[in-house]
Amino acid sequence: MDFCKIHDNSSKCSVNTMECFMVLSTQAQKISIATLCGLFGILCVFENSLVLYLIFSSPRTRRKPSYLFISSLALADILASIIFVCSFVNFHVFNETHFSKEIFLLQLGGVNTSFSASLSSLLLTALDRYISISRPSEYKLLMTRKRAWIGLGVLWVTCATIASLPLLGWNCCTLNSTCSELFPFVDDNYLSSWICFVMILLGCIIYAYVHVLWRARQHVAYMGKHQVQVGKQNTRMRMDIMLAKTLIMVLTVLVLCWSPVLVLMIYSVFARLSNLLRKVFAFCSTLCLLNSMVNPIIYALRSKELYSSLRVVFSRFRRQLKASEDSPEAESTHRSSMIET
Repeated sequence: MDFCKIHDNSSKCSVNTMECFMVLSTQAQKISIATLCGLFGILCVFENSLVLYLIFSSPRTRRKPSYLFISSLALADILASIIFVCSFVNFHVFNETHFSKEIFLLQLGGVNTSFSASLSSLLLTALDRYISISRPSEYKLLMTRKRAWIGLGVLWVTCATIASLPLLGWNCCTLNSTCSELFPFVDDNYLSSWICFVMILLGCIIYAYVHVLWRARQHVAYMGKHQVQVGKQNTRMRMDIMLAKTLIMVLTVLVLCWSPVLVLMIYSVFARLSNLLRKVFAFCSTLCLLNSMVNPIIYALRSKELYSSLRVVFSRFRRQLKASEDSPEAESTHRSSMIET
């Protein structure tokens, strides 16, 4: 019997119905998903761990609110990659169903919390840059470390609360309501609410960065109109051009990675999805992981302070490697191997 075609809500909530959400039918599809998740997940953990190390190893960067937001983004992306890859591969590739409804909703809540916290951290980063360019003289008074920590605390508590609602009872099994076609046990109304939450976050991020781009363009026009000194003008123009390139990259990656998933989620609320579209959704879900992998490159490694710290770390590593090769132990080992040869 095909449980996907059963419309009785009690049947939809049985453990056997989880099999109809396993949409990868061929071995090639499973290998492709496992490869993408493994590659993106490993790179995401490595890059974001490196960003956290660079931020907290320097007293100068760990005191700045902007780097606190970037560290929150890196932490959220690490958690997102670990929880998403483990649960997603376990479910779609290994077809593991030997767990309860509560365990599945707990895993889903972890994925939702981490991805929501990642987007919320992007929002705080956008607001930080919005304030720095719109009210530069008041920035240090408005954006203090205390307010930054309070904002991060509110962010994580809000994301965790929203993500835990299905586990706390807002699911189609408890409410005997319409279940989502994309996620087992998830109520359609909850999915719609979560989509609205993510859309609001994305809208605020886009608005903030568009405003920053507009103000950067205004600065260039102002300096050209008032004939500011050539040296200062060229420096400022280079900064504005670099900022514009960074923000364009941010918006492009954000829209490309999240649009396919959100479009299919919205479509699933109003219409039934074919098996092909559900497979497309499974592959598009890895784009959110790709976004978490690209975030440290865009937000952190393009920073001059973190880039200089990264160069110091690499140069220190090369010196240690060279010192180990030139050590007496290494030389004696090399000589003994030559004698044996």
